[in-house]
Amino acid sequence: MTKGTPMRDIATLLEALPYIREYHGRTIVIKYGGAAMDDPELREEFARDVVLLKYVGLNPVVVHGGGPDITAYMERLGMPVEFIGGLRRSDEDTVEVAKMVLVGKVNKDIVLRLGRHGQPAVGLCGDDGLLFKAERISGPSGEDLGDVGRVVSVETGVLEHIAEDYIPVVASAAADAEGRSLNINADEAASAVARALGASKIVFLTDVAGWLKDPSDEESVISETTAGQVQSSLGGISGGMAPKLQACVDAVHGGVGSAHIIDGRVPHSLLLELFTVDGVGTKITPDS
Repeated sequence: MTKGTPMRDIATLLEALPYIREYHGRTIVIKYGGAAMDDPELREEFARDVVLLKYVGLNPVVVHGGGPDITAYMERLGMPVEFIGGLRRSDEDTVEVAKMVLVGKVNKDIVLRLGRHGQPAVGLCGDDGLLFKAERISGPSGEDLGDVGRVVSVETGVLEHIAEDYIPVVASAAADAEGRSLNINADEAASAVARALGASKIVFLTDVAGWLKDPSDEESVISETTAGQVQSSLGGISGGMAPKLQACVDAVHGGVGSAHIIDGRVPHSLLLELFTVDGVGTKITPDS
């Protein structure tokens, strides 16, 4: 041990050891978005954290959105921006912009960053290797969302083959059976990937401390709950948290060991949630 190394650092490493041992060889799906994607320093920290997961023997799979970037480009082009129940109403032009931003810009930025920090990554979208099959959906109250869809199947062989040597980075873009491109909510896409892979965990990086009892109080984090309790509360939840919580419920009910909502504004929140006793966000587990 180097002279002067703080004992708390050693304690942190020792605290992480049983979790590293438990998750070794297991798949962790990470839905990447929010401040962790927008802030330059947090982008670097996230890439280092994911690379570390790969080095210690986990199989991370990154699924990302890019909502703020899509909105910014739409506004530059003078296109209307509208959300219903946390989902972006999308016509053909909106989907075209979303696909260009997600696949052509955001995805390649993440791949490049992971590679620069020591692990090669491969970028994909739902069209690659027929990874996703999707279908159109309506809004939470039957509203017409346009070309918005959900993933109905995942070709896991593509991801498993790539994950043997690389970190898969998946953009939430897909097409329906007729080949029409659809705008896919990244939370929903990540949940579908986690279910299909039988992931040990799915982790959602957000811009809040977790699921809050009181949305106006960031101190009111619900540290642990069950999928059934979340399901019973969904009717009273609106905005972007609604599809995120639904994605958590779908993942856990679909066989994923647990779902986690964590604060991506906190450096290394991913490692803190996975490798410490207390964690930093909301953990959602199966119903007993």
